[in-house]
Amino acid sequence: MKKSEKVQANDALWCIVDQQEYDLIDGNFIHELDPYIVSLIQKDFPRAASNSFICSEHLVRYRLQKMDKMINEDAHKNKQINQRMTKLMSKNSYEIVDVEKQLETTLTFGQKVADGVARFGGSWPFVISFIVIIIVWIIINSVHLFGLHFDPFPFILLNLFLSIIAAIQAPLIMMSQNRSGTYDRMESKNDYHVNLKSEEEIRILHSKIDHLIQQDQPNNMQIQKMQMEMLASINNQLNDLKKQDNTPK
Repeated sequence: MKKSEKVQANDALWCIVDQQEYDLIDGNFIHELDPYIVSLIQKDFPRAASNSFICSEHLVRYRLQKMDKMINEDAHKNKQINQRMTKLMSKNSYEIVDVEKQLETTLTFGQKVADGVARFGGSWPFVISFIVIIIVWIIINSVHLFGLHFDPFPFILLNLFLSIIAAIQAPLIMMSQNRSGTYDRMESKNDYHVNLKSEEEIRILHSKIDHLIQQDQPNNMQIQKMQMEMLASINNQLNDLKKQDNTPK
């Protein structure tokens, strides 16, 4: 039987690292340890078996290596997420555009006239004033008011003026509507970029929260568990030292 696998009658075991004799409470068997810690031990001691024993003093080193690995992995993952967020925030393609201001700076004189005609032609003052003019026109030419009789019934001249106004007003209103359509398209495109940026930010935040919940938090709990185990081992060693000091010589 090998030294590392020898079990004494008083529960004394031989540590696989320093080949010294220890009590059972002063260490752990290999099969009781975390697989990653086992792989570290087997890397240094290829002959280590599942029933091999390692003392707490040397086990601390391997536990610290695992803690360092977990902390480094978490830090690397958090760094990657932060880099993605920084890269997203620095993209110029997601700049918010003031559509109204941009359109106003590019207006031509004709477009301003078209907007003014469309704005006035779609208002109550235009409708009321237009009705009043038609009524006055009809009254003047019907009763010969002030001796005026320039457009007798059936008011052909009035119909001509109405046709001219409609013919001119319709294209101007269509020009204004085309500008409104351009405004809506630019606004929609701007909203699309804003929504796309917001969606990517939310996805990155989700990945960060998922990392915190699924990896960081379990790792922290595992690190705390290993710390408690190391503290318990140190406490046992201190108790053994106290017992040895109190033992009468």
